[in-house]
Amino acid sequence: MAHQSPLISIPRKTTTDADWAGPIRSTIAHSFGESPDSYAEEISTLQRCRQDAVRGAGSDTTARDLLYKYFGQLELLELRFAEVKVSFAWHDAFTNKLTTQTSLAFEKASIIHLLASVLSSLAASQSRAGPEGLKRAYFNCRATAGMLTYINENFLHAPSTDLSRDVVHLLINLSLAQATEVFMEKLVDEKKAAGLIARTANQLATMYNGLSDEIKEFMGKGVFDRSWMRLIEAKAKLFSSIAQYQKAKADSASGKYGAALVRYKKADEDAKEALRVAQGFSYQLVSGSDPTLPHDAGTSIVEIAKAHAAVVDEAKKQAIKDNDLIYHDVLPAEASLPAIDKLPPSTPVFIQEVYQSPDVSKLIGPDIFARLIPLAVHESASVYSEEKAKLARGEVERVELSEVEVRAALEHLGLPAAVNAWRRMADGDDADADVEVSSEVVRIASDLQHSGSTDTRVRNVEGERQRVERELQEFVAQLDNESRECERARAKYAPNFTQSPSGPQTASFRQTITANLSALSNAATSDAQLAKLWAEIQPDMAVLQAGPDALRAQARDVALGKTQVIQPAPGESLLDFADEEQVRPQLDGAEADALRVAAKEAGDKLDRLSKIRTERDEVLKDLKAKIQTDDVSNLLLLNRRSSNVEPQLFAAELEKFRPYQSRLASALSVSKSLTDDLEAIVQRVERGRGVRERNRSAKEKAARVKSWERRLQRAGATHTEVADGLARAEGFYASIEEVLVDLRREIRSYVSARDTERNKMVSDIEMRNRIGGSVRSSASPAASPPPPPPPAPGLPSQFGALSLGGTSSYPSPPKAPSPPANPYDFSSLSSLPGAFSTAPVPPAPPKPYSPATASAPSPAAKPSYSSFTNVPSASPYPAPPPPQPQRTYSSAPYLLPGQYQPPTQAPPYPPPPSSGPAYPPPPSASAPYPPPPSGSAPPPPPSRPSYPPPGGYSSPPPARPAAPQYGYSGYTPPAQAQPAAGYPAAAVGQTAYAPYPPPGQQPQQQYGQQYPQPPHHYGQQPPQQPGQQYGQQQGQYGGYRY
Repeated sequence: MAHQSPLISIPRKTTTDADWAGPIRSTIAHSFGESPDSYAEEISTLQRCRQDAVRGAGSDTTARDLLYKYFGQLELLELRFAEVKVSFAWHDAFTNKLTTQTSLAFEKASIIHLLASVLSSLAASQSRAGPEGLKRAYFNCRATAGMLTYINENFLHAPSTDLSRDVVHLLINLSLAQATEVFMEKLVDEKKAAGLIARTANQLATMYNGLSDEIKEFMGKGVFDRSWMRLIEAKAKLFSSIAQYQKAKADSASGKYGAALVRYKKADEDAKEALRVAQGFSYQLVSGSDPTLPHDAGTSIVEIAKAHAAVVDEAKKQAIKDNDLIYHDVLPAEASLPAIDKLPPSTPVFIQEVYQSPDVSKLIGPDIFARLIPLAVHESASVYSEEKAKLARGEVERVELSEVEVRAALEHLGLPAAVNAWRRMADGDDADADVEVSSEVVRIASDLQHSGSTDTRVRNVEGERQRVERELQEFVAQLDNESRECERARAKYAPNFTQSPSGPQTASFRQTITANLSALSNAATSDAQLAKLWAEIQPDMAVLQAGPDALRAQARDVALGKTQVIQPAPGESLLDFADEEQVRPQLDGAEADALRVAAKEAGDKLDRLSKIRTERDEVLKDLKAKIQTDDVSNLLLLNRRSSNVEPQLFAAELEKFRPYQSRLASALSVSKSLTDDLEAIVQRVERGRGVRERNRSAKEKAARVKSWERRLQRAGATHTEVADGLARAEGFYASIEEVLVDLRREIRSYVSARDTERNKMVSDIEMRNRIGGSVRSSASPAASPPPPPPPAPGLPSQFGALSLGGTSSYPSPPKAPSPPANPYDFSSLSSLPGAFSTAPVPPAPPKPYSPATASAPSPAAKPSYSSFTNVPSASPYPAPPPPQPQRTYSSAPYLLPGQYQPPTQAPPYPPPPSSGPAYPPPPSASAPYPPPPSGSAPPPPPSRPSYPPPGGYSSPPPARPAAPQYGYSGYTPPAQAQPAAGYPAAAVGQTAYAPYPPPGQQPQQQYGQQYPQPPHHYGQQPPQQPGQQYGQQQGQYGGYRY
């Protein structure tokens, strides 16, 4: 068995267990702000990974794989936990001295050194008898040198001897020399040229000589074993001899026999020296004592040197014999021989090349802490995501633009419908029955087919408005009837009839009714517009509501023009149109054949275009999926410490999408080419005479159908607006119905209470009159006491003049003779300022009238029903006005709780002066009321909300309602009787009162507040009227003043 040259392996470092859990948990909590408990499994995996790598395995191959994995995870770990502090303890590989540090760099350097040791052990133990063994040994020696080179280049401050630069440099040279030695063995096995082997051997001799000089410097320091130096010296002499021997063979082959003989002699000397050193090495080496050398290292090197020395001695003897007998060449001096060239040494396999191998990447596996991504990596990944999005948007835009162009071209050319028409034309079929209806119109017809009757809803809304208006007019009539009955009783039984006037108490009702009538007026405008819109679209809606089938049948009629009235020109007849419709140009045989060929060609190209479009969409979908799943966070994490690497990295990563972009570009180009071909086919077909005639007719039909479809679409849109408006209208009338229920209940209660009170009062007055009449008839007129003189106009009389209820302690003033008057003539009642004044009874004691007091309103009463807050703001219908509070009706003045009650015995009127008329003249019809106080602010007009009408049309703004005059529509007050004769005219110089201002100009006062009225004497100028209560309304209802 041939011996192989022994290779030196690097001794291994040893370590103790390290605790990763505590420092990593602390870093996760403080630097990443996450819970360390959620990463307990990852921490345990890292701990187990280190233990497996450093404790050793059953074979060097397994140990190498575990070290590969652990170092790869350390690299990824350092990117996240660069400042983590873990205590690492390692023993020196040569001195066995313990070194402890908390740096990840120390851990990485120690792992790399251990990995280099394992690789050198694999190279030394590898059998090199075959090509595969030589290849593995060669790679492992170079990889060992690469690992050690990484230590020297990245770790400057060595904490231990085995990591020092000088020691590591020597180990690198040793590994490269051994790699070159393995390479030379390969050259010898392959029987390469002697010159090439000589150059390689000369390089090896030079490298080992240098190693011998370097290792001598460490002798005595306890770093390297002396056996290493002996083996290196033996190899230096051996390879020097081999170089001279191989070069001598080359010189002899080239005819340089003298030079060859000199080199043989030199080779023989070096071989003998190598044998001597090898024998010394073998004598000193105890088998198995040095783990860095093979167990048969001494024997192997001696046998190799001995075999080589024998070969060289035999070659030297043969060369001397040949030169003496044959060549007789002059032997040059040894120093004059040219130097042997050197083959470049082997290069190291750097660690980056090792970890780029797919096998090593597979060994490392996924990142243990893949869920922890630093913020800087997130930011870089977002930049890359934007680059991907930009690429995707560009491709999507190109595809969409191509799709739009293809669709526009097909629509312009009338394809694929034109192909079917060509086939029918070539076969002589009529295509009038086939009319395409747009999908939008068919959808509208399907939606409206089962919808309710809109016409019924329009009529229901109209009827509901009329019903509400009638009911409001009935409310007005009820209030007017009650007011008439009250005033009739007052005229008949005055002054004993003390029921309060109806006007102040019904003002809130009348305001509510007026506001609701105004709202109904606005609603009527919107209802009319809805009805108008419905009337305009009703014929088209009948077509749509018939369903899609009837719609298609109607479309065929529209295409043929049957739904339009044809107006013949002068001199033409309708029969001409019928004949023209029936005459069809026929195609000749050649044109029909050409049309069939064109139809087949266009159909094939349309099929191919469809496939291209489908494939294009699939490629775009795959590109989007690829972009969505692409993640470069790991690459960014690995290159985190490199500066300005992102542009190059992003450009390289985006190249992954280049195949998809190329396929999309090809599909777009083919689509463009196919559309151009189809356009050429259509133009060629349309040049035929028969096709031109058919196309003209088809275009006319299509134009009619398109116009009809647009009209139906407008009708559908208008129907949607009408339906929305009807929904708002129904909601409006439902809301106003709630107000009518409350208003109906309060008016009925009010009228009923007033009727009951009035009937009881009339009954009491009539009973007192009957009793008083019987007493006067039994008494003598002479016995009756004279009437007391009229009291002086003082405070008691003024109070009595303002009393609205109770009985008077003064006798009534004498009445002036007058002709018999109509019992229903109440015109003279306007001269009674106290009993029929709308001002409330003044409190006692009286206070002078003050504008400041009159301008201080009290809080308004809370409404008793809703104010239509549920009506949507977009409704075209105004919300009904807010309801008024429910009141208790009686004959007492309309006072707030706790206010002054009128005296019960005050006389209703002051006694008139002896020279004056019995009653003051009635005010003129043009000025029935005094003007309001100038210092008062007008009250706000009643609320009349209005909403915009349904979209698509507008309604005019509601007109400002005028002041109510003589009730409301539907009610006609009785004719006012003329005043009785004998009433004096107004006094000369008496101020004529201005007409009563409309509601918008009335003084603004608080609802329910009353103000004192200054007293005045009979026949004097009436004082300025106080402000009215908020919500009251001055005017004449039914012709009566209140």
